[in-house]
Amino acid sequence: MTRSTTVSGASARSRARRSRALGRLVFLGPGLTYLLVLLLVPLALLLSFTIFRRGRFGGVVYEVTGKNFARLLDPLYLDVVLGSLKLATIATLIALLVGYPTAYLIAQLPRKWKTIALVAIVLPFWTNFLVRIYAWIILLSGPGLVNSTLLDLGLIDKPLELLYNQGTIVTGLVYSYLPLMVLPLYAAIEKLDPQLREASANLGASPVRTFASVTLPLTLPGVLTGCLFVFVPSFGNFIIPELLGGGRSIMVGNLIRDQFLKARDWPFGSTLALALIAVLIVLLLLQAWSARRA
Repeated sequence: MTRSTTVSGASARSRARRSRALGRLVFLGPGLTYLLVLLLVPLALLLSFTIFRRGRFGGVVYEVTGKNFARLLDPLYLDVVLGSLKLATIATLIALLVGYPTAYLIAQLPRKWKTIALVAIVLPFWTNFLVRIYAWIILLSGPGLVNSTLLDLGLIDKPLELLYNQGTIVTGLVYSYLPLMVLPLYAAIEKLDPQLREASANLGASPVRTFASVTLPLTLPGVLTGCLFVFVPSFGNFIIPELLGGGRSIMVGNLIRDQFLKARDWPFGSTLALALIAVLIVLLLLQAWSARRA
């Protein structure tokens, strides 16, 4: 009787475990299928293309070669990558300098106004990305609103060349991804215990010393997350350099797109794409490590 009861209990536990596993599979199935079909399969194709060579008229010829990786060290492509790093870094730093005070001020608002301010921050995302970029073109063009206003005020004698330069590209990147900086900073500052700042002030620390010694170190994970959220899409962006830069400043995203759509060099385009992914993975690991240390 005891043995039968034990076997029955073990069978019931086994059925319960299978039921729980099946339930998890049902809920995880759509997400896992999405990742498998739209992420892992394309990545596997990219990885496979990197070891082959370009055909005479484009496409892929299935002959193994290592020249695609050697071409990554070509000074022409290295200059594009370094230029992209520079623009993405500048955009990230400006977004941090603008986003941190903005997030700090929002965190000090009454609860009702916090919600309104956060909605205003994410409101641009409700508009199509291309529409917002074309709006900047209209604003900064020769007869646009900015030049017209400056001319009417007598501050300039002729329209300024505000479009098709690196400054405009950085402006577009900051405008596009600033909310991705503000939101994680706001979340980090909102969780900060105000008594810590009060204690620092009571001990005689100035507001600057309190910020440097208390606020900034405790919100550093939010800073790192916001910088990552801005840097990653800025580094691989190709629409903003194309439209606001007029194609004069080529970033790594433009280079990858041109390899697939214009040069039809799919193997080298795949190699560039995987190199970009590798750089971003390294950045993610550094961000996770820095967040743990912080």
